[in-house]
Formats: sequence, structure tokens, C-alpha cells
Amino acid sequence: MPPRVLLGITGGIAAYKSASLASSLTKCGYDVRTVMTEAACEFITPTTLKSLTGNPVKKNIFSPPADSTINHIELAEGIDIGIVAPASADFLARLAAGQGDDLLSTTMLALNSPVILAPTMNVNMYEKDVVQDNIDILADRGYQIAVPETGRLACGTEGKGRMPEPEDLVRSIKKELVPGDLAGYKFLITAGPTREPLDEVRFLSNHSSGRMGYKAAERAIYRGAEVTLVSGPTDLEAPAGCSNYSVEKAEEMHEICSQVFPDMDAAILAAAVSDFKPANFISGKIKKNDRPGLELSLEPNPDILNSLREMKKPGQKIIGFAAEAENILVRGRDKYEKKAPDMLFVNDISAKNTGFKSENNEGYLIGQNFEEKITERSKAMIADILLDRIKELF
Repeated sequence: MPPRVLLGITGGIAAYKSASLASSLTKCGYDVRTVMTEAACEFITPTTLKSLTGNPVKKNIFSPPADSTINHIELAEGIDIGIVAPASADFLARLAAGQGDDLLSTTMLALNSPVILAPTMNVNMYEKDVVQDNIDILADRGYQIAVPETGRLACGTEGKGRMPEPEDLVRSIKKELVPGDLAGYKFLITAGPTREPLDEVRFLSNHSSGRMGYKAAERAIYRGAEVTLVSGPTDLEAPAGCSNYSVEKAEEMHEICSQVFPDMDAAILAAAVSDFKPANFISGKIKKNDRPGLELSLEPNPDILNSLREMKKPGQKIIGFAAEAENILVRGRDKYEKKAPDMLFVNDISAKNTGFKSENNEGYLIGQNFEEKITERSKAMIADILLDRIKELF
């Protein structure tokens, strides 16, 4: 039985791309079931989607099916993955609020399979705080967000808001429908910041949320890998199914990574490890005592990537991470040459809506003979790209 895909289409000029998406999915052998909102029917006809998929198109919650089943419950049953493309600001708001006032929203609420949402709208609408809040809510609830592309929009303005190309969405769907491609592989993944204590009250750290590493662990587990996660302090819950080590200091992370790496096939070092630590820990609390200032003496922490590279066995792979604020590619290439991992992902921490504490990321993936630009998208999707490239190395 072919995988069944539920394609939701909301109102927007980008709905014309949904025809190409439906066609591509059907050509891949998927059983595509389409649900359209009333507004979507103003941009593309149900007849077009029916012709492309070979299945009736549903659009009205009150139109009874041929039998006695309930429309949105029947539609949700047997679905392997759902995608809403384009997903309008209105639809995202209603879904984030848990509203079920049309066939598409009620079907999404009844769906138990993975769902990809492709927010598509004018750049000013997309950048509104309330829209971003709704997207964050949905991402936190497990929906995968296909970050819109930047370019010329239908309204004539330039900016972010374009629906991703159908081939990119098909690629994301395939990733969800082919779990297990990493079965048999063991991954060491680091995440989060480290904290280097100055006294018993204060510490040196950074703004890393740990999301990139946690998403990498989550996606690797979903795809069948055995994952050991070594994490600094975060507010995130470790993905189910991984071996999880919680640490505070860089030295602790270094020690655990050195112990477990010999049994791993690959290490994804996404943690933002403190380069330096206070040379002297001060017991108690440093008192102000009207002193004009405070001088700190720092010393380097162990370099986890360098240590693992030195103990690396044939066949093992190491993927490093680097955060830069300017001359991203040049500095990333320089770091790659100095540290010599198998690949290095360098991200721009100065970019808006990406990097630390964000659900999204962008940057360059650098290897021995290539430099791949990865445009802004969810950290889950970037994790899949990294896992794809690592798999190619094995």
C-alpha cells in the first residue's frame, strides 16, 4: 500500500505551486488526498487537484461522505504525513489556538502523523510578532516548519514569505516517510552551552539554547540511529530513545565524549563549548567591597573536536560547528582547515531570526572539496541535511 499524504491548501497566490507539489507527490507513488479551504478554491480549482492526484478533493466539513463516516475523522485515518502548503497566517493562527472551524483545521487536529507547515504570505505579515509567535507555538508542539524563501513576492515587494519550491517540500516529505535509513549507526551528539564557574554564584557561559543539537538527536533517532546525547544546561527535554548525559563544564563534556566516541560511527559536535574558563575558582561569593573593578585570569578549556580527531579510527566521522558574526565563509573555511573535521557547519550568529535561541538556522556546510550554502530553514530540516551528508560519507 503506497504511503498516504494529506495535502492541505489554504488561500494565497502560492496555491498554484500546490498543483506542482501534488503532481510530484503522485509521480513518487504516493496516495495524495487533498483538502482545500474556501479561500484556496479562489486561486486554484478542486478539479485541477483531482485530475493530478486521481482522488476526490474535500473542502466542506458539512458535505457528508458517501458512507456514514465523519469527514475529518475519515480523512485523518491512515495518513502517513500531512503537509499544508501554502499555510496562510489565518490558518496558522487558528491551528495554534486549537480551533477547528473548517474541514482542514479539524482534520489537522484529528491527525496523529507528522505534519509539515509551509507559512506563505507577505513579508510584513510574516515578520509580525503575532505570526512569529504562532509559528513558534506550532514548532514547539511538533509541527515541522518549512521556512519561507526570500525573493520577489506577488504583491511586488521583496522579502521573506515565498512558499518553498515543490521539490524541496517533496524532499522533506520523503525524509519523514523513509525512517530507518540510519539504522545500525551510532551517533555522539553534543548540544547546549557549558558553564564555567567563577565563584559559587557566577559563571561564564553563552546564549546557546541547545536546539540545533537536540534536533539533530531527534532526527537521527527517528531515522533509526542509536544516539548518545551529551548536553550542557538547557530547558529542553532529551529526545526519547537516546542515552543522555547532562554536564555543566567543558571538562565534563570533554571527558564523556572521549569515553564514548570510540564506539561511535560519527560525532556531531553542535554544543557551544566555552573556549576559556576562570584560572582560579573562588569559594563563596566574590564581594564588591567598593573595588573599582575586577580582573579575571582565564585559561583555555580542552578542545573536544581536536581530542576526538586525535583518537579517531578509520571510518569514523566528525562534524564540527562554528558560530561567526562576520566573514562567515572565510572564517569557516579557515577553521575547517585548522581543525580538519570531516565537515564543518558554520552559522551566522548576527543574522536575524537564526542562530542562538531561534527555531531556525542558516549557514555554510564546508567539506574538503565543497562549500554548500544552506538557506534559512528549521533546525530540524538542517539536521536532516547534515545527516544526509554524513550518510554519504560512510
